[in-house]
Amino acid sequence: MHQGAAQGPAFEISGLQKSFGANRVLRGIDLAIPARAVTVLMGANGAGKSTLVKIAAGVHAPDQGELRLAGRPYSPATPAEAIDAGIVVVHQNINDGVAPDLDVASNLMLDRLAGGRMPVLFNPRRVRAEAGRIAELMGLEMDLTAPVRRLSLADRQMVAIARAMARDPKLLILDEPTSSLSDAEAQRLFALVDRLRAQGVAILYISHRMSDIRRVADQIVTLRDGRITGIFDTAPLDYEGAVDAMLGHGLTDVDIQSPPPGEPVLEVTDLQLVPGAKPFSLTLRRNEVTALTGLVGTGKTAFAEVLFGLRRPVAGEIRLNGRPHAPANPSQAIAAGVFLSAKDRATNAVVPQFDLMRNLTLPFLPRYSRAAIVSRGRERQVAQDQIAALRIVCQSERDGIQTLSGGNQQKVMVARWLSQTSRLLILDEPFQGVDIGARRDLGDKLRETASDRATLVLCAELDEALEVADRILVMADHSLAGDHPNRNVDLDLMLAQVAGSGAAARMQDGSAEMTA
Repeated sequence: MHQGAAQGPAFEISGLQKSFGANRVLRGIDLAIPARAVTVLMGANGAGKSTLVKIAAGVHAPDQGELRLAGRPYSPATPAEAIDAGIVVVHQNINDGVAPDLDVASNLMLDRLAGGRMPVLFNPRRVRAEAGRIAELMGLEMDLTAPVRRLSLADRQMVAIARAMARDPKLLILDEPTSSLSDAEAQRLFALVDRLRAQGVAILYISHRMSDIRRVADQIVTLRDGRITGIFDTAPLDYEGAVDAMLGHGLTDVDIQSPPPGEPVLEVTDLQLVPGAKPFSLTLRRNEVTALTGLVGTGKTAFAEVLFGLRRPVAGEIRLNGRPHAPANPSQAIAAGVFLSAKDRATNAVVPQFDLMRNLTLPFLPRYSRAAIVSRGRERQVAQDQIAALRIVCQSERDGIQTLSGGNQQKVMVARWLSQTSRLLILDEPFQGVDIGARRDLGDKLRETASDRATLVLCAELDEALEVADRILVMADHSLAGDHPNRNVDLDLMLAQVAGSGAAARMQDGSAEMTA
């Protein structure tokens, strides 16, 4: 934590209320965000964070309440007015912050070009020079002439943040900024946050990633059910208290009743995911929900891709139900009973042209077919069963998939793989972008249906792992760093393991010294 010489509030919210129909989303928010400080906003999905940000950014108008920016009344009618006034948002959806078909330099300078703040005669050399200055400030190490669409997800995120910096904001809102960044890239972001805070910028940092919060927060504000439930601004910050205020219970208080695990389903021996990584072994059992957590880029998705036939490991052996498992492609994995619900549903899962039913049945169409003719009746029955089982909110199974809310789209993607019997079900970030109600529906259904398979849930957030799993594995540096039954969890040790081998070793050495 970095307690700066915080001055008066840069942004003030008083009595803010917002409803959408009968749904009261914000219920009287009072908040002061100081300059020269990082205010972390924590809230579970559905708490009202996105609506609060959209009001600040000029997307929605409040029903009641007052906003003040730098001591003056603030009521933007459009996002452009908000930006001109000095409030800039870097959204969690990276594509909202970049123009993929333009190069990096043009993206960094896009707002100045569009706003007419560059000379009338376009000078590409001058644009690249100014973009280079911004990139240097940001610590971007990439080709400024490269089209953004060719960059990795993490690099696109860094470009979006750098573009926001070019606007010289009074209040910078960062929405889950490290969700797509590796640890090294996150450290570059944190260094930038430090510099901006020292320059007097007010920063609203939306996250419930514990490592982020402990690194950047000057104060923590918790939001639950549209109300502020806690403000923590006294050093040292009470992180456990903030989690309690956010969730309504402690992070380790979730009551998971773990059934006895069954026989081994997946046995991994001396698996090496990438060159130089430490080999690891593990066993996943029937009737057990196992969560795999860790920072972005530490190997969770790589492990899932090996199991699903999307990549090959460097070394090691995998056995499924006692037989060697080395699928050459996803079709072979599915035939063996290994299913993967991929993360980033918009890119990797949803087919926009298809209705809900066909999105749900797509991987298994041969199973609904006879003589190459698909039985619509069988498809319809399976879709209707899954709609009821997961409480998918829709008019019918024929609804266009994009007419559903994000949470209900995610339910469809999980229902796709629950609709058929599997030996190993892998879900990569199944709770990403869903509200708390949808998250509980998904978690309950995963546990209810787990008796005949092994279930592996990849999640970057510890509260999600603790809420759904019988057992929690920690991955760091493309290897297994921890294995914890979900009872009486040593949260500090788990956090140290998530942070990396050095931090975990120091924690364990300290524990050994205390018990010696």
